[in-house]
Amino acid sequence: MTIDAVDLEVVKASLSGIVQEMQNSLFRTGFSTIVRESQDASCALMNARGEVVAQHVVLPLHIGAFPACTTAIIDAFGDSIAPGDAFIINHPYQGGSPHAPDVAVITPAFIGDELFGFCGSIAHKSDIGGPVPGSCSGQAREIFNEGLHLPAVRYQSAYRPIGDIERLIGANSRTPELVLGDIRGQLGADRLGEKRLNELVGKFGREKTLACFGRLLEMSEAKLKAAIAEWADGRFEAERFVDDDGVELEQPVRIHVVVDKQADRLHFDFSGSADQTKGPANIRPPLVQAACAYALISLIDPNMYVSSGLLRGFAMTARDGSVLNPRFPAPVNTYNPTIHALVDAIFDAMSHIVPGKVRADGSGSRSIILGGRSTYTGKGYVQYEIIAGGAGARAAKDGASGITVNQSNAKIAPIEIIESEFPTRIARFELIIDSGGAGEFRGGLGIRREYLNLADARFSIRSMKHIIPPNGCAGGSVGRTGDIWINPDTREAKRLPTRYADYPLRAGDIFRLDTPGGGGHGDPLARDPECVLADMREGAVSREAAARDYGVVLEQRETSWLVDEAATARRRAEMRTNSRSSSPATPGNPLSSKQ
Repeated sequence: MTIDAVDLEVVKASLSGIVQEMQNSLFRTGFSTIVRESQDASCALMNARGEVVAQHVVLPLHIGAFPACTTAIIDAFGDSIAPGDAFIINHPYQGGSPHAPDVAVITPAFIGDELFGFCGSIAHKSDIGGPVPGSCSGQAREIFNEGLHLPAVRYQSAYRPIGDIERLIGANSRTPELVLGDIRGQLGADRLGEKRLNELVGKFGREKTLACFGRLLEMSEAKLKAAIAEWADGRFEAERFVDDDGVELEQPVRIHVVVDKQADRLHFDFSGSADQTKGPANIRPPLVQAACAYALISLIDPNMYVSSGLLRGFAMTARDGSVLNPRFPAPVNTYNPTIHALVDAIFDAMSHIVPGKVRADGSGSRSIILGGRSTYTGKGYVQYEIIAGGAGARAAKDGASGITVNQSNAKIAPIEIIESEFPTRIARFELIIDSGGAGEFRGGLGIRREYLNLADARFSIRSMKHIIPPNGCAGGSVGRTGDIWINPDTREAKRLPTRYADYPLRAGDIFRLDTPGGGGHGDPLARDPECVLADMREGAVSREAAARDYGVVLEQRETSWLVDEAATARRRAEMRTNSRSSSPATPGNPLSSKQ
């Protein structure tokens, strides 16, 4: 069918608008702070084969999760899928959920009696069972330690709920009201998507709308391949390491990628990555594929239209039995640190193909989870928070401070919400001075968040880069590592590992989380002294670090600080001389890159 260019653009914008309206509905009706405040959820529209035709990106990894979840539903129910059905799935191996708390609700969209597509939402749940509150045990050794896993199951039939499913989920959760409330919000968002799709088809007709679906997939693939064709050919490799897997402590997990680019073909080979881990650091191939797509979107056009057509534009290999393609029932629930290491390695290798888009490593991701009994209601609660850090510096710009990086895109819950809903008080919430890696462009700052616990609780953390710092690039310095302390600065002070599950917090205990800063970009001695002065005035860099890391000497005159230009010139000349005399030459390999 010939598609008018104007009609195609209208359909494209309409699909994006439908997904955004679905997401707004979900965020406004969410019961949990995870959905309502942090917005750890996303929505999408799929065609009848399960391919994403529209996803307004909130969580980029879901571009791989939605097709895998929808395909599992199609495989399980096939021709029995009927109008008014709704399905739930959260199984990482039978579907595509990153881990059990990420529950997908998928509904079919029918035009008359014919299946036209699917509407879907994936949202993190506060608790889906398992040995620890929040269902994210850093010491899980198999997915059976990670909570309730649902294969593709029918949730509604003829628009009527199947109550057994809700009773089953509720009986396995420490926070059944929140979990079921969020699931019902997801269902409502999907039904809204169905209604809007029917309105769109009513305007353009079934055949033309389907033709636009196909054309949008082709356009996504074509745009990606056209950009790839303009890049330099070559074969480059890079690696990053995750601190540990939560079980075998102090044993870094290697993530390795070889990127082979020829003409408009791009292949990611992860065969050199570590074997699957005993602890929950593993990730499944749909997420690996989504991470590759995310990196390419970032390198080509952050505003690119997102569809499964992007997944057709490159190839990838993840070795069976590896940390990026584990065998059932390997644990997966604290997957995010591995994804961040994967994305950082991809960007490092791609920096030789697209040098203008080079950037240093960011802070990665982390979340804290507390569970106990509410002092307000007496009911069980799960306090789940996503905490940001510093972004890596770029080729011409400082990294942002206190921000989620890479594929993480959730928000930090406001202090007022946390203190009103949970038995805790936030004593400190501030940027950490000198935490950004030094460079011509400075890494973003990490944050410090300190809590006073008001009731006995069970505490878990899943984090990263507490041992291995965020890398700088092009001569920039590493960012500051993160840390987690219980009762810091006291005789009872205890430092927890990067991943830890079920630490018994007492009423009156304090815990403090420091998040990493981003790596720096370029030679710190090339940074404009006036920028260093501005950093010092704003509390990003101390006077001592200005001299030590940047060679900038600052002096106070009356009530203001100024750059001592003569002393700065002498200090920088001395630092350059010392650097040349102490740095041995290291021959490079033009065919590969490891950092």
